[in-house]
Amino acid sequence: MMFNFPVQLPAHLQLHLQPAEGAVSQVVGLTHLEGPCERNEWDVVNAEPEEQMRGSGDTMSESDPAGVKGHISPESSTMRTLGTGPSCTNTVVSLVRHEGPEVIPSYSSSAMSEVVMPDAMVSPAVGVPYVENPGGPVGDFSYVGIDAILEQMRRKAMKQGFELNIMVVGQSGLGKSTLMNTLFKSKVSRKSVQATGQEKIPKTIEIKSISHDIEEKGVRMKLTVIDTPGFGDQINNENCWRPIMKFINDQYEAYLQEEININRKKRIPDSRVHCCIYFIPPTGHCLRPLDVEFMRRLSKVVNIVPVIAKADTLTLEERDFFKKKIREELRANGIDVYPQKEFDEDAEDRMINEKIREMIPFAVVGSDQEYQVNGRRLLGRKTKWGTIEVENIAHCEFAYLRDLLIRSHMQNIKDITSSIHYEMYRVRRLNENNTVLAHANGVPEHHLATHEM
Repeated sequence: MMFNFPVQLPAHLQLHLQPAEGAVSQVVGLTHLEGPCERNEWDVVNAEPEEQMRGSGDTMSESDPAGVKGHISPESSTMRTLGTGPSCTNTVVSLVRHEGPEVIPSYSSSAMSEVVMPDAMVSPAVGVPYVENPGGPVGDFSYVGIDAILEQMRRKAMKQGFELNIMVVGQSGLGKSTLMNTLFKSKVSRKSVQATGQEKIPKTIEIKSISHDIEEKGVRMKLTVIDTPGFGDQINNENCWRPIMKFINDQYEAYLQEEININRKKRIPDSRVHCCIYFIPPTGHCLRPLDVEFMRRLSKVVNIVPVIAKADTLTLEERDFFKKKIREELRANGIDVYPQKEFDEDAEDRMINEKIREMIPFAVVGSDQEYQVNGRRLLGRKTKWGTIEVENIAHCEFAYLRDLLIRSHMQNIKDITSSIHYEMYRVRRLNENNTVLAHANGVPEHHLATHEM
């Protein structure tokens, strides 16, 4: 026997229908009592067998002293409502179960306009509470919930945290350590953590990195700052870019070896250099041959962001002329600094990145000292003529550099490192391995070239 309930019942109401002895059909009444009644709840009322009640009409029940009349369903049988007190309001829903292949529901006409369906339903077959569309628009039956994936990704990213590896390159005295402290508003530079008094200029280029765990508003990030003391400080700076190039490729190699392992780690530690900030001395004239050679070679393996260090030593006219001259030399030497034109994804990205490319190189000033200016505490450099505010775009372009590296393009910088620079290194290394194996196995070179193509 199949029961079909065309109306949804409250979650706490469970119907258990048992046929009366000798009855062909049985009426189950659901009565919602409102007002100052003794029982203000949904009740299940088993009415009398249909044969006994048929023809009795709209009569007063002996057990109804308050004068509450029974309701007669013209299509089924009489059903009594429960409730005492003259101010009781009765809401009646009658469900008729028939013996036979078809079950026909019967509803009282007065109840149809009074029944209010609750939000939480109970499936008659399972009895499990069901909420129509949690988190979605109320009453929108077309809502699926695909947009919830964003919240899932946010929770997962919050648990895992983020990684950012920044390399700073430039000769001594240009304020690399100070700028990194200013950028993250904490002592993250190598000199701040490993202060050793008067530091001597090393005879060869050294690569030193230091990592920090930074947390802001519940977001954790592992920041690694890579310093290159000794770059550009020698009398002969020939090939001084090679140790830096080797370090960057070594990080790619370490990631590649972890990636090709049979039993890989669930999350491979990422030590790849995501961004290289190159500090240009504020000469006000043009780029040095060392600057051109370094950026030309390393722009193919890492994202380079050039900055003019200690820009407060230049006047506004000198600064604008110097920036324009640098952009011309970058184009003339085919140096593609970040953000690269070829990696613009759509028209919106192209429009945003064009504004950034027009400001490159950023003329920055770094300071980790706070001063009182017009009743406000701010980072700046104090001189006889006033205080240079680091985060004031009228004084320098530090705010634009911070927004690029952290607030707007951090993820894009990491994506380009992974999908472009690291991918190029991976393809080259795998092709080299295939070449070595092919020569060891005696495969002709033209077969190998065809396979690589």
